[in-house]
Amino acid sequence: MHPLLRFLAVLAVMLSHALPAQAVTLLRDADIEHALGRLAQPVLNAAGLPAGSVKVMVIRDSSLNAFVVDHRHIFIHSGLLLKMKTADELQSVLAHEAAHIANGHIARRFSNMRMANTISGLGIALAAAAAASGADGSAVSALGLGVSSSANRVFMSHTRAEESAADNSAIRYMISAGADPKAMIDLLNIFSGQELLNQSRQDPYARTHPLTRDRLRAVQAQVTAAKAKPGRNKDADYWFARAQGKLSAFLRAPSWTLRRAGSSASKDIALVRQAVAYHRKPDSAKALAAIGKLIALRPKDPFVHELNGQILLESRRAEASVAAYGRAAALAPGNALILGGQGRALLAAGQPKRALQALEKARARDFTDARVLRDMATAYAKTGKTGMASVVTAERYALAGRFKDAQIHAKRAADLLPRGSAPWLRAQDVLSAAEAQASKRK
Repeated sequence: MHPLLRFLAVLAVMLSHALPAQAVTLLRDADIEHALGRLAQPVLNAAGLPAGSVKVMVIRDSSLNAFVVDHRHIFIHSGLLLKMKTADELQSVLAHEAAHIANGHIARRFSNMRMANTISGLGIALAAAAAASGADGSAVSALGLGVSSSANRVFMSHTRAEESAADNSAIRYMISAGADPKAMIDLLNIFSGQELLNQSRQDPYARTHPLTRDRLRAVQAQVTAAKAKPGRNKDADYWFARAQGKLSAFLRAPSWTLRRAGSSASKDIALVRQAVAYHRKPDSAKALAAIGKLIALRPKDPFVHELNGQILLESRRAEASVAAYGRAAALAPGNALILGGQGRALLAAGQPKRALQALEKARARDFTDARVLRDMATAYAKTGKTGMASVVTAERYALAGRFKDAQIHAKRAADLLPRGSAPWLRAQDVLSAAEAQASKRK
């Protein structure tokens, strides 16, 4: 099945649940996702999961939770990421969620639901919640995607037996990765007593990951028996501080960030936080001054140049942004988020043909980024390719669950594109998904 059609089938399943939808807001930032990937890799390797096969992504939600819904993504709430104090605590979360994947808990659930052929990409549906950054100067972009609460309960909740098995595996993974397994005890203590609260007051982690005193005692016993003596991992400490510092700069008040930036783990992290905070105030001059100092410290860091490009673009300095994104893309040629930003900058600079080259590369690496589809549609329209503009617009609306709008644009694309061509077939995929969704509602 074509990847987009499979994705749309998954999305249709999600949206067909009867209970009201709740908004899932996925935050996309190349630097933060890279940092989380660096932290996850040792525990994923220990779990036997292939390099690059699992992506860690952040959901904007102040509550404390982390979960998996497929074998390709680990989702963590921004509230939990900001709550944790050490890289080891974050790696304990990642190890636990990796254990759910490695132990086959997700696969068995899909099998029990008899939806294995269509639901296997459910995590992609959450990942599709990235879209246009607004005019508020936020370099982390997001869009809410409705996800049925019944789907959440089914796919995010684990039995106590699964939790116990995941804990056992996670401790082994942490020891193998050189992380301190005692951090899992610290993490579980955060949620201690949650089950005594009314469900409406519990953090989601307590509802999706059953917590009991027996479970905590079992983890404590395992950690004590392991007698692990991990050394301090400065690399993990750095990437944890960088991810947490940048995320907090995006989500908390600029004044809060500026008061605390000086106490950051390193000078470059302090400058990242200052640049984001000044940009959000907004104070472009101070933001760019901080970026200049940051580039001097880390001239070969693609994410520094990417942040420079983002700030320049949102400050309406498109030509300078093109140069910054070009440098970032040269340093990280395979990063879809950077390529998408480069295309966006080229489009703003009035270079739609060059923009399409970057955007098509970005789409090839991440076909669920709705921002890229939006920008591609604009670039295609500006270069006279109206049929292509219609098909990517149809795909963008389908990603957002707006199947009626998707159907309108897919029909238009089918009329404009050569019959039987690859883009024409993509339009047919959208039409098939839209028709399937419409039939479910009758």
